[in-house]
Amino acid sequence: MDFDHFECVSTSDELNEDEIPYHHHRHQHQHRQNSYQNLQNSSSKAHYVNVVPSKINHTPSVYELLECPVCTNSMYPPIHQCHNGHTLCSTCKTLVNNRCPTCRQELGDIRCLALEKVAESLELPCKYSSLGCHGIFPYYSKLKHEALCNFRPYSCPYAGSECSVVGEIKYLVAHLRDDHKVDMHSGCTFNHRYVKSNPREVDNATWMLTYFCLHFEAFQLSMAPVYMAFVRFMGDENDARNYSYSLEVGGNGRKLVWEGTPRSIRDGHRKVRDSHDGLIIQRSMALFFSGGDRKELKLRVTGRIWKEPLNPDGDTCIPNLCS
Repeated sequence: MDFDHFECVSTSDELNEDEIPYHHHRHQHQHRQNSYQNLQNSSSKAHYVNVVPSKINHTPSVYELLECPVCTNSMYPPIHQCHNGHTLCSTCKTLVNNRCPTCRQELGDIRCLALEKVAESLELPCKYSSLGCHGIFPYYSKLKHEALCNFRPYSCPYAGSECSVVGEIKYLVAHLRDDHKVDMHSGCTFNHRYVKSNPREVDNATWMLTYFCLHFEAFQLSMAPVYMAFVRFMGDENDARNYSYSLEVGGNGRKLVWEGTPRSIRDGHRKVRDSHDGLIIQRSMALFFSGGDRKELKLRVTGRIWKEPLNPDGDTCIPNLCS
């Protein structure tokens, strides 16, 4: 492929004497006096801490009780339990061969309705609170919110492979440049060349124009091979709608032109491709643009991006968002 340009409080457990039953009064009073004398004779403050039973420090919170022991994720209905009361989530129940992961007893189809009811009363912060989301949500609404939270990390938009990297936009820009070796350029126009010596061997390609990704894809449409070029914005959907772009590909005195609104990288490149929201080029037409001899695929993709609304005196060029 040939690319051009682009993170101990001590407590007192002493009872009020009025609360002590009469038949235990003398014995317990003497016991407390002895205990008090022992503490007075101690020179270490650490003994005051030991007065509190250590097991109190290990009492699990409600949130810990709702944590699946297998995957450690929060459990949502149906929450299952074994005959000994150990719980696990419905997803992991299918993975443990019907054996409780805690006591190894056989699992039945018992629902832990009490724990499910407790969960209904909880409110939790979004898991993306460290990224800026300050919302508090009912336990059973939290997952739905997080799936759409505007502060959730973005997935790598590279179209050449299924990359699992996620992060903030600036991190992904550096990742695309350093790890995927994507061509990057600033400005508001682009001019790229896609060349394959064997037109039947097609690789997907990604180029960068500031915070926009230009993708070139090959796929089957109604059993016929086609190529598609489209632009995605490295940001959310609302910001993407502020821009427009045009694409052009041609040769031999002919050309195809596409104009549209860039999609957000929240939409995976496959989702955009399957929606046909871009410039689609039939293989026969692509070969015609390449010279017509069908021996080489050689396409030049040009275009521009502008911000809406248009400046009365001309297009508004995209600011250099990297600065």
